[in-house]
Amino acid sequence: MPIAVDIDVMLARRKMSVGELADRVGITPANLAVLKNGRAKAVRFSTLAALCEVLECQPGDLLRWEPEAARTSDALSDLP
Repeated sequence: MPIAVDIDVMLARRKMSVGELADRVGITPANLAVLKNGRAKAVRFSTLAALCEVLECQPGDLLRWEPEAARTSDALSDLP
């Protein structure tokens, strides 16, 4: 999927754990992990808004578009 999720980056900047973020947003740590790891097929705007409120950021700080070709070449460069 060409949408990359940068929740890890914002968590590190805010020195916040996944568990704390999940509690403050009101979602389960498992659902946050699905979103954080890029496995989610959708995200509710209310969840996105809550993430932005807690992390004090904009949606673009959490989500970005990457062309498929760039993601494929990045994955291939990780191979031994």
